Amino acid sequence: MTAELLRLVNLYNLIDVVVVAFIIYRILLLIKGTRAIQMLVGLATLFVVFVLAQVFRLQTLYWILNSFLGSIILVMVILFQSEIRRGLMRVGKNPFSSSSTVEADENFIPDVTRAAGTMANRRIGAIIVIERGTGLSDYIADGIRLEAKANKELLISIFLPTSPIHDGAVIIRKGWILAAGCFLPLATDMEIDQALGTRHRAALGISEETDAVVIVVSEERGAVSLVHKGKIYFNLDALALEDRLRSLLG
Repeated sequence: MTAELLRLVNLYNLIDVVVVAFIIYRILLLIKGTRAIQMLVGLATLFVVFVLAQVFRLQTLYWILNSFLGSIILVMVILFQSEIRRGLMRVGKNPFSSSSTVEADENFIPDVTRAAGTMANRRIGAIIVIERGTGLSDYIADGIRLEAKANKELLISIFLPTSPIHDGAVIIRKGWILAAGCFLPLATDMEIDQALGTRHRAALGISEETDAVVIVVSEERGAVSLVHKGKIYFNLDALALEDRLRSLLG
């Protein structure tokens, strides 16, 4: 009887561990490619510092972190409110779905460069965001899903003035256009040149929050700019643009 009970307890424990592991796995899939990953890393770092402060008896640091981590549930709800909302909506639609994956296409840079040059010559405004380390899934979710290989013709057709999604940004991941018509955060720095238009401000905004590389085509000036880490490189020709893209994305 005792042996049988122990086997049942072990079975229940195993089921419990598997269920918890599955839930954690699903949560990681839901936040994969979002800024929530960076915030989780930050919280994990704080927790490690908290443990070290306790071990080495750093009383002031321990008290500060203990007060902060004591409200960790509330903090996580505030920090991850948008991710929680999107995650619950995704689970509601299909509990067992996973984030789509695409095969990397490393030969998209020449197409993007030619598209930017053609649009500049034709005075077609455009903003192209190329994802790097920081995931852009938060912005992709608000756009029009495409999941098509990035090529010159498709990019130009998206930004034609007659296109219904030409005002938003295109987001490229691993050589694939994942979404178009995406809205980006605008830079609010008062020191920004007032002559810069909405596209340049949006490019600065996303480059300050992430490590993305952004190409902006100005319809007023017919010029191509590249934005990265809050810096704008103006009036790039095709060769200079391709060189910068290869150095940043290589």
